[in-house]
Parts: sequence; structure tokens; C-alpha cells
Amino acid sequence: MNHAFDWSTGYASQRSPVFARNVVSTSHPLAAQAGLRMLQRGGNAVDAAIATAAAMTIVEPCSNGLGSDAFCILWDGKELHGLNASGCAPAAWTPEYFKAKYGADAKTPPKRGWDSVTVPGAVSAWMAMSTRFGKLPFADLLAPAIEIAERGYNVPVIVQGKWRNAASLPEITSQAGFAEAFLPQGREPHIGELFQFKAAARTLKLIADSKGEAFYRGEVADAAAAHAKAHGGAMTAADFAAYRPEWVTPISRDYRGYTLHEIPPNGQGIAALIALGILEKFDLASLPVDGVASQHLQIEAMKLAFADVYAYVAEPKAMRLKPAQMLDDAYLASRARLIDPNKAQRYGPGHGPQGGTIYLTAADESGMMVSFIQSNYMGFGSGIVVPGYGLSLQNRGHGFTLNPQSDNLVCPGKRPFQTIIPAFLTKPGPRAPRSAAPPPVGAVSSGGEATPTTVKPVMSFGVMGGDMQPQGHLQTVVRMLDYHQQPQAACDAPRWRYFGGTVNAEQGFDPATAAGLTAMGHQIAPFTDSYQDYGAGQFIWRLDEGDGDPSVTGYAAASDPRRDGQAAGY
Repeated sequence: MNHAFDWSTGYASQRSPVFARNVVSTSHPLAAQAGLRMLQRGGNAVDAAIATAAAMTIVEPCSNGLGSDAFCILWDGKELHGLNASGCAPAAWTPEYFKAKYGADAKTPPKRGWDSVTVPGAVSAWMAMSTRFGKLPFADLLAPAIEIAERGYNVPVIVQGKWRNAASLPEITSQAGFAEAFLPQGREPHIGELFQFKAAARTLKLIADSKGEAFYRGEVADAAAAHAKAHGGAMTAADFAAYRPEWVTPISRDYRGYTLHEIPPNGQGIAALIALGILEKFDLASLPVDGVASQHLQIEAMKLAFADVYAYVAEPKAMRLKPAQMLDDAYLASRARLIDPNKAQRYGPGHGPQGGTIYLTAADESGMMVSFIQSNYMGFGSGIVVPGYGLSLQNRGHGFTLNPQSDNLVCPGKRPFQTIIPAFLTKPGPRAPRSAAPPPVGAVSSGGEATPTTVKPVMSFGVMGGDMQPQGHLQTVVRMLDYHQQPQAACDAPRWRYFGGTVNAEQGFDPATAAGLTAMGHQIAPFTDSYQDYGAGQFIWRLDEGDGDPSVTGYAAASDPRRDGQAAGY
């Protein structure tokens, strides 16, 4: 039986869910409409996602750009695929490189400048997705972004606020190329002011004409390498040329009859799976949705998850503790027993960070669904912009450590710990029929294998905002599956954010609940981070939950009111 939402529940919001057979949801209306144009032209959800992602590099430059990283989880109509397009360290990056340059006491690579930049992966994600799953010509997918960059767009309210915050920080505005690209007339654009980005349009055309090759093995890579050399960076054209994205198998955890899927490390999606695995041991549905008891349990589960994630997550081959060990049911049960239902606690790891991001999701009437996230990390990222190319680069290298005891130690060609995490929800389907074919010669059988279970797609979703992302996954999934709140209501509901021992409660959070949490020992404090907020999410829920496959009856899409976004469909 399909999940029964309470469509009447709501919070202070001016948005209603969007119902359609083809839909795109992201944090800027022009980008959502760029994706919708691809669907209307006969493209699929992958085509729509790529067009939307390309447009987002132009219309929300305070969060992502052509030099971003990306991750994707997509349902192709039959099975789930994961894509890791996060960047690798340049070949010259070693702990000794940074210690010699920044002092023996340096703990991490720097926050800004070329020595914070890993090879950008977002463009490679577009290339890989289009090649494997797209229908329309690759160049057609970038046309809306090129048009927006050349003609310009009127800067919306929330984007302008994040832009203004960045423009107040000399650590960003002093970086090579930043002012030329993002401070026209010597300042950030005003709300509603036209902003044109013709340099980025040039690069998008090069990417379109070469199917991405110019970015990694051509003119753009050469320009980036020359700029790095001129400004003290170690990045080379060879680093760009050597980069490849990686198709991966998502990791997952069952929860309340559904299965949540996340990208495996080096991302932090496992944090949401750990926290839900802990919460599964409690009867949340018996507690008031916005009450003290429910919120306390969710916060404590998240704290336990972060204790493990920050201790152990790195590039998979460098992790001494593997994801399967971190998600072991007996282990999660033991972690759940640490929670005192009446008192906040601090936890260490068992078994022994902040950002600027965009998220989008797209789905089409054939059943294809795409969960895609793309990020510069800390707002405008490194602050570096390659002149003449509009190439605004992330600062993901800052996510490495110089601690030789850490699995996340910087090394040449290694991927750093990543905060950005797309997500996907499925549920088990009926048992698939056994094959009538005999087993291969030499195959060993236990004689008791279970008939395989099919999987049904339910929801593609994500929540932006650095360390807020797994917390947003946790809170919205709990609201939908434990409390039957429909996607827009779960999106609109006030959130909390745990970081560094402090719980931040969003405006609109029940004061009585905040007071109750304080009485339990939670440290409630105001939230002043200039890059993030309480996470901005986009959600697409398949209304028939895969039961009508291959015919899609429709989707319900939500777009977070914390951003300028839109869910658009037809």
C-alpha cells in the first residue's frame, strides 16, 4: 500500500506542492525552466538535470560554478546508479607541500586561493550522464545556460544576499579574478539588477562544442593551469587531463518500510543512514512531531552519526573502518542504547564542516528520476575565477587534513572528505521471478537463495548546506515516513542544526520545544553563518510509488522556501 500523506498539514509558506508527470525542482526558477524546456523537447530527466545544472552555474554563482564538484543518484527506469564527480588533489599536493608553504603548524590546506582547489568535477558529471543516459545532443543541453549568461538575468533576493555577504569578505574579494567576474561596477549586484556573465558563456560554448573535452584536455584546462602557475598554485593541465568521474553503487539503509540511498564515502551521506538506523530503534510516530521528545531523539542520533563520520569518512580506499561496519545493525543498536531520552549528551566515535551548494532533481513520465548536487563548497569557493573564462573554482581541498594519523590526509590524486550528498528513496517491490536457465558450469549454490526482490523508485531529493545536508535528510525523511507530512510541508517545517556542540533552532521553531531542549541540556544558540542556512531542499515524490511502472501517474514536487527556487512541471 502506498504511503498516505496528510496533505492538509503545513507551516508558514507561500508554496504548494506541484503535481505533474514531468517535473524539475531547484533553487532558481530560470534553471528549473531550462530543464523543463528539455523535457518539452522530448528529452528525458537526465537531459533536464544537465540543462538545469548548467544554468545554475550562472544564476546562483554564490553557491556553484563551472569549477564545482558534483554527485548524482539516478533511477534509469530499472535500476539505481551513483556517480561521484568530486575532484582529486593535484599531483603536487603532499603534506610536505603545505607544511613548507604554510608552516609546520598548518592543520589543513588553506580556505581560499589556488591551494584550496582540487580538479573540478561537475562538467565531467554532465558529460558522463549525457553519454550514458541522455537523449538530446549534449550541446542542446547547455543552450539555455549560454543564453542566460549572454543576455543576463535579474538577481533575485536570496542569491543577492549571499552574494553581498561574500563581497564583504576580503579573503574572497582579494582572490585573483573574483572582482572582475562578480563585482561589476566595483560592488555586488543589487536585487533585481541585470547581471551578465559573458566569460562563462564563452566557456559553456567551448564545453558544448567539444562535448566537454575542451574543459579537461583543451583550451579551458590550459587557461586554468596558466592562471594557477601565475598565482602560486600547483594545478597543471595534466591534473585536468587525468581526471575521470566514477560510477559507484549507492549505499543504503532500510527505514520504516522504505530504503534510503546515499552516495558512499568520500561523501557524508552515510551520516543520514547511521542516524536513521539509530532512530529506527525508537517509536517516533508515538511522539508529537514538533515536540521536545521527538526532536531530542533526532538531535542525539545525528550527534552519534557525526561522531563516526568525522572520525572515519574519507576516500573509500583510505578508510580503515568500512561503510558496512558503520551501518551494521547490531552496532547501530548499541549506539542507540547510548541515548538518554531525558538528557543531551556528548558522544565520541564508536568502533574504536560548512558550504555553498545547489541541489536539483528532475523526473519524467517514463519513470526516470535524477537526484543531482553541485557545489563550490564555501559560497564562492576558492574565490579564484579564471579571467576570460568565468571559471569560478571550488575550495574542496580545504576538506583535507594534514594530520598524518587521519584517513583524510591529503595525498596526490586523492579525493577529500565531501559534504555534498544527493539522496534517493525506494521501497521493496514484489519478488522477481527466478530464471529458468540452468546455473553456469562450475557455479556453487547453497540451495537456499531467496528469490531476488525488485526495487520501486519513490523519491529523489536533497538538502543543500554543508554539514546541514545529512541533518536535512534525516529531518525531512522522518517527517514524511514517521509523521506522514507531504513533501512541501516537510520542506517548510522549521529545522534545527547541530554543529560543534551547539543546536541552532530556526525562526519559527516552537519556543516551548526550544525551552524543553534547553532543559535537557542542549546548548541552543543563534545561527550566524553567512554561507549557509538551515538547508534548502528539493523533493520529487512519485505518487504511485512505482506501482504503475512503466506508466507514471504523476509526481508531487516541492521546492524549499529558503531559496529563490521553483518546482516546474507539465
